[in-house]
Amino acid sequence: MRTRLSLFLLLLFLSSCAVVLSWKKEEFRNCNQTPFCKRARSRKPGSSPFLAADVSISDGDLVAKLVPREPDPDQEDQEPPARPLALTLSAYRDGVMRVKIDEDYPSQESPHKRRFQVPDVIVSEFESKKLWLQRVSTERVGGDEGVSSIVYLSDEYEGVVRHDPFEVYVRERSSGDRVLSMNSHGLFDFEQLREKKEGEDWEERFRSHTDTRPYGPQSISFDVSFYGADFVYGIPERAASLALKPTRGPGIDHSEPYRLFNLDVFEYLHDSPFGLYGAIPFMISHGKARGTSGFFWLNAAEMQIDVLGEGWDADSGISLPSSQKRVDTFWMSEAGIVDAFFFIGPGPKDVVKQYVGVTGNPAMPQLFAIAYHQCRWNYRDEEDVENVDAKFDEHDIPYDVLWLDIEHTDGKRYFTWDKVLFPHPEEMQRKLAAKGRHMVTIVDPHIKRDESYHIHKEASKNGYYVKDASGNDFEGWCWPGSSSYIDMLSPEIRSWWADKFSFENYVGSTPSLYIWNDMNEPSVFNGPELTMPRDALHYGGVEHRELHNANGYYFHMATSDGLLKRGNGNDRPFVLSRAFFPGSQRYGAVWTGDNTAEWDQLRVSVPMILTLGLTGLSFSGADVGGFFGNPEPELLVRWYQLGAYYPFFRAHAHQDTKRREPWLFGERNTELMRDAIRTRYMLLPFFYTLFREANVTGVPVVRPLWMEFPFDEATFDKDEAFMVGNSLLVQGIFTERAKHVSVYLPGKESWYDLRTGTAYLGSKTHKLEAPEDHVPAFQRAGTIIPRRDRFRRSTTQTVNDPYTLVIALNSSQTAEGELYIDDGKSFEFKHGAYIHRRFVFKGGKLTSLNMAPATSGNLPFKSECIIERIIILGHAGGPKNALIEPGNLKAQVEFGPLLLQGRSSSGVLTIRKPGIRIADDWTIKVL
Repeated sequence: MRTRLSLFLLLLFLSSCAVVLSWKKEEFRNCNQTPFCKRARSRKPGSSPFLAADVSISDGDLVAKLVPREPDPDQEDQEPPARPLALTLSAYRDGVMRVKIDEDYPSQESPHKRRFQVPDVIVSEFESKKLWLQRVSTERVGGDEGVSSIVYLSDEYEGVVRHDPFEVYVRERSSGDRVLSMNSHGLFDFEQLREKKEGEDWEERFRSHTDTRPYGPQSISFDVSFYGADFVYGIPERAASLALKPTRGPGIDHSEPYRLFNLDVFEYLHDSPFGLYGAIPFMISHGKARGTSGFFWLNAAEMQIDVLGEGWDADSGISLPSSQKRVDTFWMSEAGIVDAFFFIGPGPKDVVKQYVGVTGNPAMPQLFAIAYHQCRWNYRDEEDVENVDAKFDEHDIPYDVLWLDIEHTDGKRYFTWDKVLFPHPEEMQRKLAAKGRHMVTIVDPHIKRDESYHIHKEASKNGYYVKDASGNDFEGWCWPGSSSYIDMLSPEIRSWWADKFSFENYVGSTPSLYIWNDMNEPSVFNGPELTMPRDALHYGGVEHRELHNANGYYFHMATSDGLLKRGNGNDRPFVLSRAFFPGSQRYGAVWTGDNTAEWDQLRVSVPMILTLGLTGLSFSGADVGGFFGNPEPELLVRWYQLGAYYPFFRAHAHQDTKRREPWLFGERNTELMRDAIRTRYMLLPFFYTLFREANVTGVPVVRPLWMEFPFDEATFDKDEAFMVGNSLLVQGIFTERAKHVSVYLPGKESWYDLRTGTAYLGSKTHKLEAPEDHVPAFQRAGTIIPRRDRFRRSTTQTVNDPYTLVIALNSSQTAEGELYIDDGKSFEFKHGAYIHRRFVFKGGKLTSLNMAPATSGNLPFKSECIIERIIILGHAGGPKNALIEPGNLKAQVEFGPLLLQGRSSSGVLTIRKPGIRIADDWTIKVL
């Protein structure tokens, strides 16, 4: 009877959870319900009590004490003065300044607890770039009565610490113009850990939950100003515009700050500052006057950020340089320390490179991972999997990965299989692998509390679970019912978790199986705001409030390490994670979570993905078709047409939606979706080359227009179109039954329609027809794009296929582009086993140049692939022949189709079958 009652209560609870699978504003806190945010927002400019003292150089850093001002003897009921804080300013190569502010811990007064500093995010290579400061100079700046301390950052820039009032900023050495500043408006506040006073109530309550807050208030807040900026961007994750809108200031009423607090949000709203599944406290500014700069605060606690509208400080009495346009922002965090990075730029790509120089470059994915993925909650059983796989072949639609959600497991016990529905998992995977395809299964962080479940038994026995405030294993509710959560902050526990992905431990897994981490914010159905209580305890006594936003990051890290171990370090992991944090780019892909089948959600997917790319996460995408709801065929088709250009291209749907595989909407819609997917496969050489660029430089695969056209003001707030690399511009169609679409094409050069080759002028908005068979996409004049035009079942089957080069000439009759090739799966590329070619068309001649460094000891990578077609757009003459060197060979020049299938122009200049190998040096002279 007791068992039946427990089962009934569980089903009742889970059914109630199903009811809340939609946005409910009252489930989540706003700023006024978040005490640290409310306190910080109430502070007035100039209220910061600190000034800098005892400035000196120590161990290559500028160090100082931030000491409180003397209390005003005429003012009563003042708070006791704060203790001094310790400031460290460090300079690094490549235009980075770091400022750390923490409590000063004299050994005899050290508290039982120290403030949390986020580990394992900053890459070791960054510290090797440190510039050892030798001296500090002083000067009076701008008529100040007091002095400022000046340190060298580079030949162009200096770091400045203003003593009284305390302020930190970067300025240009030649002009003295500011780039970035902290505390220019005197809003810096630092709530220090202290003993609880008698009768003091530190508890915080929200709905039915109580946060014990045993260490009391410990928040930090400060203002940051970006000079020469027109707009600011970044700080994902949110479903809103690319350019961040002001949240406070004249004419802005009742607006919320941008919230960074990882949450499981169902059917999230578009055009909202509300935080979603991931948090990256990295903001980028851009403007025509000065260029680009960035600010990153390494802190894993909840954060709220205001973008302050013009005139917000009109009554502050604080004077800042009036000759420089600027954007002011206000940063607030519940806990942690100040560990802030100032990125000087000055270009958009410079700032992104500086950021990944701190947090790590994006991982290089396997080739299959950047192709098309088919997912659903859930494919029912092995027969369903086999049928779906066969249907793709029947309809000549390529795909590479089939996904299984939580229902494939034995009762939501991860690393297991339902013995009735999936009795032969290895055979199922081998059948897919025989066609070059892969499978992904889900592994979530909540562990079913079942004594017969080996993962739970080990974790419980070894003390590997997160603890509650009383020190017992934390229990919450998620998909399996009563669950506990692995404490991934501990390196030992992460290593234990990684071992679970071995073929021996993950019974039924094969080398073609990869992993999906969902719900890792972490999601707790009965927790405050559907997440873990803030006073839960992690490894080392760290409170959950201090590391919440990094929880999914450590889980992603451990899972990726597990696949790395499984493959003996030779197989590149593929792990998709919903939650993310700075550094997540090193471990795999992310997606935008539980979106909805609505046109507005299709529209907002573009700025969401662009923002992720700007903040290091190049490998991202949105669920094609929308996770919730049933898209009309037109919306689904348009989503495929746009999603084909997402870095991560996956269709996914909720279990309560109708089946929506591409062949279920009539022959014409099947044709349209097939064409969209084939477009992605055709462009895979181009995408793979861009992923390698991201892996080396951090520059994202898809980019805002202003990243490629940084001086074109018309691009600064555009987010309905985007660049793929530096060569393609894609414009989505976001309205039902659209007949026309307006496309702004930046720059002075022409653009060529990707399907027809038609040329359009740059620096102009074009009103174009909106045909049903594609979204507008254009190749930029002056670029060369590599393609593969033969359609196969999967990427594995394209390995020996020939290439096509599409050359789009500019007004100078020149163009250039690149192609990167490796084995598509291993880490041998790190040892030089790759081909990297640069193609240059100039003076009527196309040249292939080797970009791979000629260093000794490199592993060879060979390819016998040839180029079968070279297409030239915009050629001024009428060439008849092509001469190939070496060999003095002639190739045929004719007019042919731009695309081999679908609607295309019938007359573009084509060199057919030149027969040259992709790996060789050669030239082709067009005569």
